[in-house]
Amino acid sequence: MFKYKMRFIKVLAVILLLSTGRSSLVARDSWFVARGSPQDARLRIHDSLTTIHEEIAALGALRGPDLDAFIEAEMLFCEGKFDKAVRSFDKFLAQYPESKLYEVALDRQFVIATAFLAGQKKPILKVFKINRYAEGIRTMERISDRAGDAPIGVKAALAIAKSYERREKFNEAYHQWSQISSRWPTGQIARDALLAMGRCKHAGYKGPKYDDSDLISAKSYYEIFKLRYLEDAREFDIDERLEQINEQLAYKQFIIGRYYQENGNKLSANLYYQMVIDNWPKSTVAKMAKTTMEDRKSSGKKGKKWKKDTIKKLEKLFL
Repeated sequence: MFKYKMRFIKVLAVILLLSTGRSSLVARDSWFVARGSPQDARLRIHDSLTTIHEEIAALGALRGPDLDAFIEAEMLFCEGKFDKAVRSFDKFLAQYPESKLYEVALDRQFVIATAFLAGQKKPILKVFKINRYAEGIRTMERISDRAGDAPIGVKAALAIAKSYERREKFNEAYHQWSQISSRWPTGQIARDALLAMGRCKHAGYKGPKYDDSDLISAKSYYEIFKLRYLEDAREFDIDERLEQINEQLAYKQFIIGRYYQENGNKLSANLYYQMVIDNWPKSTVAKMAKTTMEDRKSSGKKGKKWKKDTIKKLEKLFL
């Protein structure tokens, strides 16, 4: 926060120069001459005056209602009144889309939204505090819409996806990454989005007792990633991820077979065990299915009955 206050103080200082005129420059010349050799002083004076003239020229061009509106929002920003600052910058951006301070205002909003997404809380009645994630998301969305393909627009869109993912809202994160992939279909952003879509679908899988569509989708995204970015696939351990997904898919079928087995339905149990062996022959679960079927044949009964602690270990391994 300190550095933003200093930036604002600098703006005010230069504005003051506009009103005081040449006399302040003369005083500055005298101050520099008093330090060091005359030659060094002249060089410092020249560099300093050049910088001041540039700042004065820049701010002189900004004089007008847009500068007044920006300063009003900037004051709120420097005071840490982020809620009011966001609204004030929104008003500025809507009213002055051609202002030279437009990008600076977007940057300020990005800083505020980043703080919200990082977990900054809002006090209510001086007792309770609530998070500002929703406000951060909305602000980032407006930045992305306004900035388009500009760097800050891309950063805002990515910040939304990463925030959802960090908070384990994998469905929302997936949809945001999907929008990013559609909006920027080439380059590193497209690569990162494809990987993230697979990652979110994989992380969203709740376990063998639930639907496995997320696993199937994750596998598809990882396979596409491997085809498009073979070198990067090694860096991100795509083969290991695909192997884990195969184990998870196999285990889901295995526990269905186990269910039928424990309820005396031999035919259905064998069907699922054989499915595991045929579809995922190299998996650890395929070995388990094969062993179970062999035990059933040798015993002539229900076969091996898995203990509860063994089942928990298996589920922990393949979740």
